[in-house]
Amino acid sequence: MLTVAPDVEVLARFGRALADPIRCRILLALRAAPAYPADLADDIGVSRTRLSNHLACLRDCGLVVAVPDGRRTRYELADERLGRALDDLRLVVVAVENDKTCPDAGEKGCC
Repeated sequence: MLTVAPDVEVLARFGRALADPIRCRILLALRAAPAYPADLADDIGVSRTRLSNHLACLRDCGLVVAVPDGRRTRYELADERLGRALDDLRLVVVAVENDKTCPDAGEKGCC
């Protein structure tokens, strides 16, 4: 059974998903168009195994869905509004000091 997550949890999941550059590249690629894992791996320059792990994280976060397509599986954003949200986030300018790092930057993990 699917449930709706509280606002804070939704934002935290989205933030953790965006915290990894590979997951960001996957989301931006899927923003442009649905894709198959092998094509995504080639397009963003990662191994299929590594891509699979990141897709699993993004699925668990509720940001992408796997769509059966014959004998293959295609991935797409779970909701078209995510594409618009990514576009809006890309337009935000954040000023940071070059020698500063987010205190959580060293933490690993996913949603």
